[in-house]
Amino acid sequence: MTIQQIIDTNGIMIIDGSMSTALENLGADLNSKLWTARALERSPELVKQVHLNYFRAGADCGITCSYQATIPGLMENGFSLEEAEALIARSVKIFKEAREEWWEEEGRDAGRVWPLCLAGIGPYGAYLADGSEYRGKYGVSDEVLDQFHRRRMEILHEAGADILLIETQPSLHEALLAADIAEELGADYWISFSCCDGRHIWEGDLICDCAKAFSQGHPHLRMIGVNCSKPEYIESLILELRAGTDLPIGVYPNSGEEYDAVTKTWHKAGGGDGEGRDFGDYALAYMKCGASAVGGCCTTVEKHVLQCVAAREEFIKEGKPVRMHTVR
Repeated sequence: MTIQQIIDTNGIMIIDGSMSTALENLGADLNSKLWTARALERSPELVKQVHLNYFRAGADCGITCSYQATIPGLMENGFSLEEAEALIARSVKIFKEAREEWWEEEGRDAGRVWPLCLAGIGPYGAYLADGSEYRGKYGVSDEVLDQFHRRRMEILHEAGADILLIETQPSLHEALLAADIAEELGADYWISFSCCDGRHIWEGDLICDCAKAFSQGHPHLRMIGVNCSKPEYIESLILELRAGTDLPIGVYPNSGEEYDAVTKTWHKAGGGDGEGRDFGDYALAYMKCGASAVGGCCTTVEKHVLQCVAAREEFIKEGKPVRMHTVR
């Protein structure tokens, strides 16, 4: 299966939800600088269960538990280089085991698509564990960024991930650097930015300009989009992306809560757009704006995926034309 095959088959590809909140709901302790990566060592069975639950809820693809699993981060927390690399590869292995189990138990007989394995690759700011993925501007060299990303991307690609998901990117510069690594590997990949409003990524670039920067010279880029951003920003961001690219657009925002980098907790946001929209309403609006893939990021769980599935059914039922993008 490819992204385009799933879009062609289902109209819209449904992305899964948060790994962290889902793990915590199953009893995992994530109070660590390693965050979800700690679960790869301590509770891999819970990581597998998260994937199974999302498949059962209707996800057409899933993100591995590798966002915070970085070689320097793991080694700083007591793992050897060999152990760190093995844990990163384990994130893909767990996903593939869950996919196979679900497929044999119900997926094939239910006529579902074979879910894509998206290898979650967080930005350098995620390794810092101080909320820098919502700021960018790390003040490090390209050599540091290359060393940070390259080996992890190699491991995830070699482990059999279908797509390298370079996600929650606050920096166009870092995203372009990571994309160059993926191109050198010959790996299919997806770029997803984190945004501070309806037009800009966190470092200040217009999302439309980011889309234009990737519109040529990236033959292995299969999708572009936004994640880990407020749901009320996404409709505008989709329209801005459409103005800069003809690639498929994938969006998976937070549920609407805000992150406190000091306490490392999420809390209900004040204000909002005043419309009282639930996640399913947002999902339907994203589809109408031209998103080809929709799901959830931080604090979203299975119920949000179910709402996305219901939104897709409503979208197709209404006879709205799906804006099909062509994957290069």
